[in-house]
Amino acid sequence: MEKDWIKVFATDRPFEAEIVKGLLLENGINAVLLNRQDSSYVQALPGLAEVYVHVSQQAQALELIGERK
Repeated sequence: MEKDWIKVFATDRPFEAEIVKGLLLENGINAVLLNRQDSSYVQALPGLAEVYVHVSQQAQALELIGERK
């Protein structure tokens, strides 16, 4: 992961991470999904999906994610 990106959401259900990423993108927040289920991380953390945003957009992202719950 690039410098200055921070995890704002994690789940063991990748479809939830996709929904969160879409929500963030729709609201102008650059978001990246790291699906460890589909990568070399599978042995360490099977099925874990994480959404990352740039630190400058962290507060806005967490607010949007909180409203979703």
